Amino acid sequence: MKSNLFNILKKEIRELFRDKKSLAMMLVIPIFIPLLVVGMSALFESQVNKNVEEYNKIGFAYDMSDEEKNIASQMNISVVNGTEEELNKMYDEGEIDLYITKNENKYVINSDASDNSTYSTSLMETYFNTYKQFLQQSYLQQNNINPNEVLNIITVEENVVEQDNFFANYIKNYAFLFIIMAITVSATYPATDTTAGERERGTLETLLTFPIKSRDIIVGKFLGVSISSIVTGVISLILAIISLIISQDMFTIYEGIDIMYSFASIVFALIIIIAYSFFISGLCIAIASTSKTFKEAQSALTPLTFISLFPGMIAFMIGITTTPILSIVPFLNYTLIFTDINNGNIDVLNISLMAISTIIYITAVLAYIIKQYKSEKVLFAK
Repeated sequence: MKSNLFNILKKEIRELFRDKKSLAMMLVIPIFIPLLVVGMSALFESQVNKNVEEYNKIGFAYDMSDEEKNIASQMNISVVNGTEEELNKMYDEGEIDLYITKNENKYVINSDASDNSTYSTSLMETYFNTYKQFLQQSYLQQNNINPNEVLNIITVEENVVEQDNFFANYIKNYAFLFIIMAITVSATYPATDTTAGERERGTLETLLTFPIKSRDIIVGKFLGVSISSIVTGVISLILAIISLIISQDMFTIYEGIDIMYSFASIVFALIIIIAYSFFISGLCIAIASTSKTFKEAQSALTPLTFISLFPGMIAFMIGITTTPILSIVPFLNYTLIFTDINNGNIDVLNISLMAISTIIYITAVLAYIIKQYKSEKVLFAK
């Protein structure tokens, strides 16, 4: 009966908001989302705006021409002269950022590919391109050839379509990944408490003696855990939006760029949050129902936290895009579809397949749990 289902749901929600641990999982975990957004923004800011004096100490194992010295001075390169052996020792001791050796017209940039030497290498590549252009111009002029007619024989211009920059898309997609993880963590505790926890306390056996259908019990518990997960997801999304607004004002890498989620991405993010909350809640209840104790259920559910995060993270890092097949793959589909939507690609087919597959998965999981409760295996499982 509907009244029984409503009473079970009301009981689950009441217990959820009375339990401090459940509230902590639901409300505290989303706080890490702003820390992620602001922290990653600060990291990108420090990398992009790195002071040249932090990586401009360059060793030269040969005598530089006057023009090379002039270019080095203009580029604020701190020149250190010495033999190859001396410079190699200085590099090992951290006194210089890299060193250059020369054999006739061949120049070699010696470094270990560390983060700092990457900046130094980029600086020296610009230096050598400038020096090479000078030598080319000098050669052409000596042979009475106009350098502009040779070096500028074609003109290339860039027409960049206005859009979010790399940093903004990277941070927004990773923020959503952590929203998914926050939902998963939020679902595990109430799902454990309402199944294995009630069995351990002996209240589940009492509940099953009432004239209430197993279906109403399961659906009520399922909806209670889902509501907890949805609240966590919505709070996380709101905090992500607020932290993006704060980051845009704090960091210069976002100047002139709108880094906010678009209206469409926010709407679909809410849809995905709701769909994922139902999916993960059912899965958590199914796993926890087979456990005999609260601790056993917690141990069984721990891998879900990593499973919810890593498939989407790996797909994002290697640039996988959504396909009809991938849109029905659990965990991976939610992140991929949001990434596509965040990039402006709204594919109705993939979104529909994600929604339909989620409904099928939830139905199958609930049918399994209801069967467990009807046979009372949740009480007597060994």
